[in-house]
Amino acid sequence: MITYKFRLYPTKAQEQQLFKTFNSCRFTYNQLLEKLNKSKKINKSGIQHHIIKLKKDNPELDTVYSKTLQYECYRLFSNLKSLSQLKKKGHKVGKLRFKGRDWFKTINYNQSGFKLNQLGTRYGKLHLSKIGDIDIRCHRITSGKIKQITIKKANNKWFAHIVTDGQYTKQKGTGQVGIDLGIINFLSDDKGNHIKSPLFLNKGLAKIKKAHVRLSRKKLGSQNRLRAKQDLSKLYERINNQRTDFLHKLSTKLVLENQLICMEKLAINKMASKKRKFGNRRNLYDCSWGKFISMVKLKAESAGAQFIEVNPMNTSKTCSNCGTIQSIPLSQRTYSCDCGLELDRDTNAARNILAQGLSFVESELLSSSMKQEALTLTQ
Repeated sequence: MITYKFRLYPTKAQEQQLFKTFNSCRFTYNQLLEKLNKSKKINKSGIQHHIIKLKKDNPELDTVYSKTLQYECYRLFSNLKSLSQLKKKGHKVGKLRFKGRDWFKTINYNQSGFKLNQLGTRYGKLHLSKIGDIDIRCHRITSGKIKQITIKKANNKWFAHIVTDGQYTKQKGTGQVGIDLGIINFLSDDKGNHIKSPLFLNKGLAKIKKAHVRLSRKKLGSQNRLRAKQDLSKLYERINNQRTDFLHKLSTKLVLENQLICMEKLAINKMASKKRKFGNRRNLYDCSWGKFISMVKLKAESAGAQFIEVNPMNTSKTCSNCGTIQSIPLSQRTYSCDCGLELDRDTNAARNILAQGLSFVESELLSSSMKQEALTLTQ
């Protein structure tokens, strides 16, 4: 599956219809949730059938495409399933809440009710049932059959998230690399290369603080407060776009250069525990290691490259030359060993990560050859 994000440019009339669709879907979701809360037994088909009664009692729902209303039943039970899974994992969860106007941000066209007409590689028309043909800016040609379209409004901009059944087609390289992730150096490899952490949130923190102060001084419900809120949202959007662009470019570069990529399997939530200082936790989340690892894994699989996550225990404390383990503080950035090895501690960790990955590959090849040999003997 591939998801494309394209900018929409609706007219004022189309924008009004989109807002109307948002409100209708939100109303349907809340009514279905109320029906679910009053039911003694959970019955998905009965809840979905309740949409017919809602349409009879509220004729304005007929102006909205029926599939978008039906999707709200799927959304409701997906949220319910997510809550039950969190509860099984030991998390403390409450009940599903009704959606307010500011907490309902997407509408979905599933399977039908849409048609994308791409006029070249820049502009096109997106037809949505009961809304019309909306101008869309397509910065690339979609591949595969369109399965679903999600419409979202963010910072006074409209976007279409188009999901297709296409497959990523990346090219893999010929190298092998071990990667150690950090806060000072976002990435350090076994060859001694370092990429500094951009820490986009940290760089824009002063502007964000000022925007928060301006927002706090505005009167509740006023237009000035709305504009201040939008200005703050634009700052966060810019930081998120910068971070995503950085992660995409770096993950693509890694896959294009290597056929084996080894990283640590990090428990990021435990690393960002409350014992850490607030600034360190903020910088840790600003790095977005989890998002980066997911990108590398997805692109490596699509290119046919091998992605291996290894145990991070003692990778920074073990000598990559002789295997001696020594305890060194985080402030010490150079790893020195009695065997004569002296190099950057992150590079040393990256070499240990690559060694673990290569040993895992060798063990996998050995086990597969033994299985093949056993099969030939039985035949």
